Amino acid sequence: MKFPIGIQNFESLIKDNYVYIDKTQFVYQLVNEGRYYFLSRPRRFGKSLLLSTMKAYFEGKKDLFKGLAIENLEKDWKTYPIFHLDLNIGLYDCEDGLESVLNNAIAEWEELYGKGEAENTPALRFKGVIKRAFEKTGLPVVILVDEYDKPLLYTLENPELQDLYRTQLKSFYSVLKTMDGYIKFAFLTGVSKFSKVSIFSDLNNLKDISMKEKFVEICGITKNEIVQYFDEVVEQMADDHNMPKDEIYAELKKKYDGYHFSKNSVGIYNPFSLINALDEKKIEDYWFETGTPTLLAQVMKQCHFDLNRLQQDRVTADLLGSIDAMKENPIPLFFQSGYLTIVDYNPKFATYTLDFPNEEVRRGFLYFLLRYYKDENNYKSEFEISRFIEDIEDGNVEQFMTRMQAFFSGNDYRVAGDVEIYFQNALYILIKLMGLYVQVEKATSNGRTDLIFSTKDNIYIMEIKLDKNAQIALQQIKDKNYAGPYALDPRKKTLIGVNFSTEKRTIDEWIVE
Repeated sequence: MKFPIGIQNFESLIKDNYVYIDKTQFVYQLVNEGRYYFLSRPRRFGKSLLLSTMKAYFEGKKDLFKGLAIENLEKDWKTYPIFHLDLNIGLYDCEDGLESVLNNAIAEWEELYGKGEAENTPALRFKGVIKRAFEKTGLPVVILVDEYDKPLLYTLENPELQDLYRTQLKSFYSVLKTMDGYIKFAFLTGVSKFSKVSIFSDLNNLKDISMKEKFVEICGITKNEIVQYFDEVVEQMADDHNMPKDEIYAELKKKYDGYHFSKNSVGIYNPFSLINALDEKKIEDYWFETGTPTLLAQVMKQCHFDLNRLQQDRVTADLLGSIDAMKENPIPLFFQSGYLTIVDYNPKFATYTLDFPNEEVRRGFLYFLLRYYKDENNYKSEFEISRFIEDIEDGNVEQFMTRMQAFFSGNDYRVAGDVEIYFQNALYILIKLMGLYVQVEKATSNGRTDLIFSTKDNIYIMEIKLDKNAQIALQQIKDKNYAGPYALDPRKKTLIGVNFSTEKRTIDEWIVE
């Protein structure tokens, strides 16, 4: 079996006999139900391959679709004029970066359909070439835009340049509305939805299918598709690792499944990671290693983001669909980039709860953030985390607290200059990586945080104070009876009062009972 790793061209994939997971029924459905669409998915989730599949379909290349769903659905194959714009290819670090990409693409289209003398801007040239393509072929045009938002995402840290790109895109995409009578179909993909761009504020007939339940499976891979296409490969992995096949399926699910793009939807596996794991017969990190979320860390720093909010905040669909307010709330960017996904829906308030989709993302993201808190040249992340776990499992609380004190000492606070937010975030990362987290109860504005975590033999109840003393923290545990809910639990209860000094920027005192 040939695995299509890195192959985004449908025609090449089919002709070279790579395995293709049939998504063509969605293409037919979209074409026959509407005209203008937008789809948001994380990077390396199959958006480019989907557009390439659409391109081959509209080129009328029927032979490529033998044995696929659309072969029996489509009865009238035609060859339409197609304008395929890939904004992935540009470097958007200067004023003419976007315009150069647009001009280059339009020039290729003009070679086929001609150019008007008065057309001196990308928008005018785009409008003119659409009209001439229609007149020359007698058929309406198809417009496919890959990663429409790449110029805007690239310039999030450069507001002036981003404003220029917004203006240019506003003019360019407005052509889709003014030339409606000449357009058969338009499909745009991206990671994020910028509502301030005219494509979403002016083009009100554009249908966003990103969170539509019936299109959840349009990109990515489901468990049923794994069984249908790769069951023999999974069986081979089981033989290679001397494990039952069911355990391999369970490991694949734990590592790569868990994406939900609408309420109560089927789980979607990360296609890039899954295909690489099946090809190499190894369940390792693949997707996360291909791109680090540096931008997310920068945004967290700007807005002093508290990581506890990742799993505590409830958000609306409108908020998840746009990142225009990113500096106030970066959660939509976490969601759209694939680092968080939907895990619960509250119909009463129409709000969503988010969490990490799977183990690859959880560990990868947390270890990435950990490097912002500790110098990785002097801190062996996975080794040190294992030592924390050993201390707690062995009931060695004093050693655990000494190690935690050392963990916080000597840091440069690159992610959060605010000491309180730094401490809360670092503690969140540490406990989550230990895998012992049970409850984090964020306190009021003075920064108090309750931690309750457990092992098979012990329950640890920790109260942390800022700039007070450990005795006050311990007394609060007793006064508020934090151990009460565990009175009938046979495990040993350990109470830990802790004080964190903002002056010393570390834990300076603790009491254990």
